[in-house]
Amino acid sequence: RLLPPCLPPPKASMREYKLVVLGSGGVGKSALTVQFVQSIFVEKYDPTIEDSYRKQVEVDGQQCMLEILDTAGTEQFTAMRDLYMKNGQGFVLVYSITSQSTFNDLTDLREQILRVKDTDKVPMVLCGNKCDLEDDRMVGKDQGGN
Repeated sequence: RLLPPCLPPPKASMREYKLVVLGSGGVGKSALTVQFVQSIFVEKYDPTIEDSYRKQVEVDGQQCMLEILDTAGTEQFTAMRDLYMKNGQGFVLVYSITSQSTFNDLTDLREQILRVKDTDKVPMVLCGNKCDLEDDRMVGKDQGGN
């Protein structure tokens, strides 16, 4: 089929993946996300309601687009979590190595994801953040590794 000369040929569609970053407030979800997407370290804490980022990455030798949703960690926005979890295809569960409670909170988040997705085959990555604060570590390395 011929296209009119004014139209560019259609491009092969790039695969897109929806990644959701979850964790308690103040664990560094936004700092981690901005560092990954823009290679910038954010020092000041500005609580997030919801931010979305896009980054082209290579997966299994193929270029694809990651849509990264940086979510609120505060309790007042938990109603939005079911929607994030329903639409997300992969999840980064973030805790601060300086706070045991932020690590413990991830058990409930993980169970909520599995319940919303109605499967136990959901790609998830556990991420211990604030590793520069090793002297203040409260979560043992053995805990994060299990």
